[in-house]
Amino acid sequence: MSLEKTPVTVITGFLGAGKTTLIRHLLQNPDGRRLAVLVNEFGDVGVDGDLIRGCADENCPEASIMELTNGCICCTVADEFIPTIERLLAMDPAPDHILIETSGLALPKPLLKAFDWPDLRSRITVDGVVTVADAEAVAAGLFAPDPAHPGNTGSEDGADHDTPLAEVFEDQIACADLVLLSKADLAGEDGLEKARAVIAAEAPRELPMLPLTDGVIDARVVLGINAAAEDDLAARPSHHDGFEDHDHDDFDTIIVDIPEVDDPQALADKVGALARAQRILRIKGHVAVTGRPLRLLVQAVGPRVRHQYDRPWGAAPRAGRLVVIAEKGDLDAGAVRAALA
Repeated sequence: MSLEKTPVTVITGFLGAGKTTLIRHLLQNPDGRRLAVLVNEFGDVGVDGDLIRGCADENCPEASIMELTNGCICCTVADEFIPTIERLLAMDPAPDHILIETSGLALPKPLLKAFDWPDLRSRITVDGVVTVADAEAVAAGLFAPDPAHPGNTGSEDGADHDTPLAEVFEDQIACADLVLLSKADLAGEDGLEKARAVIAAEAPRELPMLPLTDGVIDARVVLGINAAAEDDLAARPSHHDGFEDHDHDDFDTIIVDIPEVDDPQALADKVGALARAQRILRIKGHVAVTGRPLRLLVQAVGPRVRHQYDRPWGAAPRAGRLVVIAEKGDLDAGAVRAALA
């Protein structure tokens, strides 16, 4: 029995930042490592896990890709997280490295605290926390504090009056060992510089930041950081330090059943218009298209929508479903279902 700890990389970042795209690239370019993956989704439609399983091969067979849906893994440590990690460690052959993709709404520090459990601490180490930040969204001020709040006018209490988006973003930056500025091609050089300045101002310490397009980066940059983050929690401040629990009550999610469609572009236009009208943060899922044996993957970050065919429906029922996520108070479930019906 080896006494060497298995390294774990936590990949965090807000909804739609590009975490899944990065993991798919690492699975296809693992630099000789046997990888295993744990995916956590906010909502019980496992779109990200499905995308990652499409990259399964001898370095990371499908059995090495596990998914926890409809919950935050740091809220279900004893019941779900530890048993899942133990199943990955027990595989034969054992993985050389484990990747954990957190939900886009997850606060990473409570997850790091889970690695201090005796059942885990002796067997794994957090090699690093990699935060994927959408450079275009950061530069555009999506995660800025609420300037309308009276506490954000220069008072010492200003940090307590962030928007929910800003709070999640700041926690994800504060926990990072490496920040990847995704969608660099969309942000451009000016956007990247603005994003770097925003992140540097929020970070509790100097952080390396690298541009990222389509998830392409050398695995040696992301894996092998050797941060042992579980031993460095004090240097990773959180808005929820000192609290026993944290919740996701600032965000709402609904699942919409979508009937078969004839025109994918018309659906994409509806999704984009809906995101603008209701300030929706994220829409993702699969839809059936008349006369097509392949599933249509639909993904939207705000009003920016992508759609593509990914794989056959096979024996699965041709049932279209979309997960819709927004800040609490912004989501009118009836209007969303009516718009997408």
